[in-house]
Amino acid sequence: MREDVESLDIKDVTANWVNSIVLTAQIEDRIKALADLSHTPLFFGRLDYLHAPGAELAEGAGGERFYIGRRHVHDAEGDPMVIDWRAPVSQPFYRASKKDPQDIGLRRRFGYTGGELTAYEDEHLSDPAESAEVSKLLQAEIERPRVGPMRDIVATIQPEQDEIVRSGLSGSVCVQGGPGTGKTAVGLHRVAYLLYAHRERLARTGTLVIGPNKSFLHYIEQVLPALGELEVKQATVDDLVTRPGCEVRGADPAATAVVKGDARMAQVLRRAVRAEVSAPQEALMVVRGSRRWRVPAYELQEIVTELQERDIRYGAARDALPQRIAHAVLVRMEQAGEAPDDRVQDAVARNAAVKAVVKEVWPALDPAKLVLRLLAEPAYLAQHADGVLTEDEQKLLLWPKPFRSVRAAKWSAADAVLIDEAADLIERTPSLGHVVVDEAQDLSPMQYRAVGRRCTTGSATVLGDLAQGTTPWATQSWAEALGHLGKPQAVVEELTAGFRVPREVIAYASKLLPDISPGLAPVASVRETPGSLAVAPVPAEELAGAVVAAVRQALAHEGSIGLIAADARIPVLAEALAAAGLAVLAPGEETTAASRLTLVPASLAKGLEYDYVVLDEPAAVVSGEADERTGLRRLYVCLTRAVSGLTVLHASPLPVALA
Repeated sequence: MREDVESLDIKDVTANWVNSIVLTAQIEDRIKALADLSHTPLFFGRLDYLHAPGAELAEGAGGERFYIGRRHVHDAEGDPMVIDWRAPVSQPFYRASKKDPQDIGLRRRFGYTGGELTAYEDEHLSDPAESAEVSKLLQAEIERPRVGPMRDIVATIQPEQDEIVRSGLSGSVCVQGGPGTGKTAVGLHRVAYLLYAHRERLARTGTLVIGPNKSFLHYIEQVLPALGELEVKQATVDDLVTRPGCEVRGADPAATAVVKGDARMAQVLRRAVRAEVSAPQEALMVVRGSRRWRVPAYELQEIVTELQERDIRYGAARDALPQRIAHAVLVRMEQAGEAPDDRVQDAVARNAAVKAVVKEVWPALDPAKLVLRLLAEPAYLAQHADGVLTEDEQKLLLWPKPFRSVRAAKWSAADAVLIDEAADLIERTPSLGHVVVDEAQDLSPMQYRAVGRRCTTGSATVLGDLAQGTTPWATQSWAEALGHLGKPQAVVEELTAGFRVPREVIAYASKLLPDISPGLAPVASVRETPGSLAVAPVPAEELAGAVVAAVRQALAHEGSIGLIAADARIPVLAEALAAAGLAVLAPGEETTAASRLTLVPASLAKGLEYDYVVLDEPAAVVSGEADERTGLRRLYVCLTRAVSGLTVLHASPLPVALA
């Protein structure tokens, strides 16, 4: 298939050089999409239908066989050899069962080792004599060592996951999923499915995956290309909202960040923007040739008031104002017997006197300068926050030492979101066709609004776990979060079956749930791995040495190793590992067979996974956060990063729930 594309000659089919450049780029993209991926087989399953799909289910009618894979593959004649996993005919591979065979006689799973076919497993779904059994190949795939970046789960998607993956483009979906339930993979595979089912529409409008940090995005960046999707953009919320000249160089205290992230700030900004418009005080005189045309102040006021009441963007209304004024002048011209046309109206709108009125009444507005004034001038903030924020909250917002200019200001991440909100009040933010936001429980209401602006005319997939909210402004309920996102009608789906974290480990971590997220159902792991959890007290002076020994023991196993510790403990442990001759990777760096140990600050552990995890001093993880509840949530995240085994070492007492 790749050679066919490479051999295409476009000399005789391009009308001009522009067409030639566009077509050449499309061919290059197609060649990239058809690249072979090492150790990635073209097919992983087979379906034998009792009757050809779409045919009458008459007795004696012949069946049909399909091989299922990551990509559509056809032979030299164009006949399909492998069917894309996203095609409707592939759906029974994920959803058919003994209770509901969906006209499938046989489902075959293929097992691979390093790209080589090593096993297969058959299920005769329509045979009542054969009992249903757990797939050993499925279990082996779920339990495979985690080396390298995140891989697709296309061969192991479960029925409840598949329902979410194949839900329509028009509706938004929120997925609440505990550790190891596969919510991130579900979200990425949903993007791949939507691009397959609605390619032309999403090619025009675009798709975006939003992650919590760069390490996480680096970890997941190979999933969609492996499924043949190369055009999906990835970003953090900070990437989306940071404007040139307003780079984030500062940080807010937690209490200040909470107020800046509160949805009430949108009302404060809206007031500040609308207050920039003033009432015309004098009549307008437009001179054209020997004639003068006068528009009285009260009529100018009516025009301004009408634009304000339309509640359109500040910038759009400002652009419309000179045309409205020019129309008032043209009415007077017509009343005087003249016959002006559109060109005359445009000329009047560009008249110096009209421009002067617009500049005075509806001045151009810089969103960064507006936010700068709010954070630097107590009187200006009080004017627009009165009745919205308390005096104490206003004091938290004000800079101790005001900055003189936009470029001199040390903007925080929360400030960048405020500037983005103000910018949208002035000019509408372009909307994408579909946005996926992962680890959404950590977003503030204002960050949700920023994400929502990117999909006002599109849909969203929201992924998260309320129990893993580790910011002071973490989401308390999905209904509240979806309201801030602008998608209150989104369907909330809950994944409770765990496929990554061993049962013993998730049960231990779930002891924290009553304290960190009361009422949330614990994950029920399908993986029973005896001996996967070890918790050991160690004298304080021996803790670093015990951690190094535990890491060495973990390295004796196959797969990736993560040493997770409170951020403040990272330098001490890095020094101990270096002294022991153990090289480490940073979070997000790709693990290889030769380099498998990653030193992970607790603040960056979210969304990552390792075969074996050594967790250093849980009490330090908890105390490293602003409050105990947030600290326990951070600990819950750290405890649930292991795929095969978890070792917890502590010198200080464990939290009460775990003691």
